[in-house]
Amino acid sequence: MPNTKSAAKRMRVEQKRRTRNRAVKSTVKTYISKAQKAIVADPGEDATLEMVREAISQLDRAATKGVLHRNNVARRKSRLMKRLNAAQAAEG
Repeated sequence: MPNTKSAAKRMRVEQKRRTRNRAVKSTVKTYISKAQKAIVADPGEDATLEMVREAISQLDRAATKGVLHRNNVARRKSRLMKRLNAAQAAEG
């Protein structure tokens, strides 16, 4: 338990931030996994491209909010696009 008012406030603020960060990270993971499954299923389809775009958008949003570091986001976007391009090349 906190011993001072400032420590109590710090705990409240950290709890709010932790809750928000967890929600944002969960959303990002959901969109990335959906995009990866779509890439495996049918890489050339328009719906797949839209899912990848949405996953990238969610990653950018997380970076803007400060939940994920911009270099972390750039790496994840790069890996996702690399996977999409490799699947499209293998397809035909």
